[in-house]
Amino acid sequence: MLKVKAGDLDKMGLLFERYHRALFAFFYHLTGESAYSEDLVQTVFYRMLKYRHTFSAESGEFRTWMYHLGRNVMNDALRKNKRMVYQADMSSVSERNLAEPAADFQLEKKQEIDNLHAALNKLSNEHREVLVLSRFQDLSYQEIASILQTSEGNIKVKVHRAMKELKSIYLKEMI
Repeated sequence: MLKVKAGDLDKMGLLFERYHRALFAFFYHLTGESAYSEDLVQTVFYRMLKYRHTFSAESGEFRTWMYHLGRNVMNDALRKNKRMVYQADMSSVSERNLAEPAADFQLEKKQEIDNLHAALNKLSNEHREVLVLSRFQDLSYQEIASILQTSEGNIKVKVHRAMKELKSIYLKEMI
């Protein structure tokens, strides 16, 4: 990113290749929509170019800066579109899958994942965001604290509370 900041814009393609999948996964776990997540990824990379002058190696690593921009893009999108609603996609369970020997097991796993995503969608934006960053994106509490501009201890508390709330919602969904 330092090279991009210095004017070597060709290096942006390398950054895109390295990080677009992780950023897409971040947005997909928050929105549940593939096309919308792709649009948000493109917006983040556009903003990286536009605001490349704000990146500094002293402020942290590139990933932290990228997720901070991604978080801002998501907040702007939520403000503009109100709240996105996760829609579970059951179209991937075809009749062919039902004919396989382990079809019941696969269908059950798919239902559990759908229930988990539905429960995740019922969390507040703040709780969903810290869970996606910590559990799906595998960011450290220190990195998340840097992105959210708070203390590491505060992030630990937020993740704990979010997990507790997610568990409660998930168990209610199962009943």
